[in-house]
Amino acid sequence: MKSVFTVLFLFVLQTFFAQEEIYANGIFNFENNKTQKIFTDWTRVRKEPNVNSQILDSLKSNQQVSILKKYEKVLALGERAANWYEVSYRKGNQTSKGYIWGGNLSVGYRNKNGYDFLFGISKTVDKTDKKLNQTYKQNIASIKVLRDDNLVDEVFFETGSGESLSYGTFIIESNHQLKNVEFTLKAIVSGEACGIAGYDQYLLFKNNKLIALPQLMNVGDADVYHHSEEYVFPNDKGGIPNAFIFKMEEMEKDDNDKEKTKRLSRTYLWNGGSYKLK
Repeated sequence: MKSVFTVLFLFVLQTFFAQEEIYANGIFNFENNKTQKIFTDWTRVRKEPNVNSQILDSLKSNQQVSILKKYEKVLALGERAANWYEVSYRKGNQTSKGYIWGGNLSVGYRNKNGYDFLFGISKTVDKTDKKLNQTYKQNIASIKVLRDDNLVDEVFFETGSGESLSYGTFIIESNHQLKNVEFTLKAIVSGEACGIAGYDQYLLFKNNKLIALPQLMNVGDADVYHHSEEYVFPNDKGGIPNAFIFKMEEMEKDDNDKEKTKRLSRTYLWNGGSYKLK
């Protein structure tokens, strides 16, 4: 009888692990018949959708590809999980096909004034919280600036764990009337569940350089708790010339369902080339 229970236990255990699936991060969900751009320099193009398949080619950052088909199997590297995609692309006068891992594609890309801007997730690193004496995984993203396919500048920043990679947005805004700033870039990642943080990263672009502003974080848990951060720029309501204002609001309900709200405001001065806390 004991051996029967052992066999049943092993069967249940195997079934459990067989059913465990890896799901792709939402920001790496790319549509068929859409154009995307390579983010990771020298991305490998493979004959089949797996890491052991023959390498057919390698593609540089900013190479344009067309998504032909999403392969359902997901590959996870660190906190990045993405499908494989069959793509087509042109090099010179030749059109080629192959498979690439979705984590090597840009989450978003923009073009302005002859510059190409790419937003993607570069890697996962181990971070240590000295106060809690714990190690945790942290995704590192970056914004690349290219001109004529040559890298002009790149800035790295943190984007939380894989749970914060459900959605991603990359936009170009006005210069918010900050001195000498050509325009502003904004990269956003966020999760889809309560208690999962989202991150807003603003970058100022001037004289071929990216200047990253302090990162903003937003998180909420239904109507029980929320923490929100934003910037007020000169052309926004309440803005002041050559400065931007950081605003934070935090609300939490106590055991008696009474709201406790905390607000904070800081002003950063901008001199046309750098910023400092007032």
